[in-house]
Amino acid sequence: MPRVLPILAIALLTLGWTASDLRAQEAATSDTHVFELRTYTTHPGRLDALVRRFRDHTVRLFEKHGMVNIGYWLPQDEPLSENTLIYVLSHESREAATESWSAFRSDPEWNAARDASQADGPIVVGVESVFMDPTDFSAIR
Repeated sequence: MPRVLPILAIALLTLGWTASDLRAQEAATSDTHVFELRTYTTHPGRLDALVRRFRDHTVRLFEKHGMVNIGYWLPQDEPLSENTLIYVLSHESREAATESWSAFRSDPEWNAARDASQADGPIVVGVESVFMDPTDFSAIR
């Protein structure tokens, strides 16, 4: 997936990470550490509702359940700019990701936020998830 590395590079710049930050992060990262690239596709006209839900609830709840928010993006070009949200999370391991997602999905606060955001109808048509390992030549490892 060639667009993954530019997205991670942008995330690092967004966070203001320096080379020394990357070395410290690398030293603290276990061999099981993974990144997750997620792409959400919305029903027509529902992207704004999804963005609001992430901004107002989801990002904080991810952190609550052990997921690290790396960055969030909206495509610039049509047709993806009309219905797509892309983001990257970091997890200590695939097992930690499974546990975090399970806890997140069963969180009453998340369920209330999800239900309230869908009062005007369903938002998400589909979700694609890709777990990734950085290469040995990546700025982030």
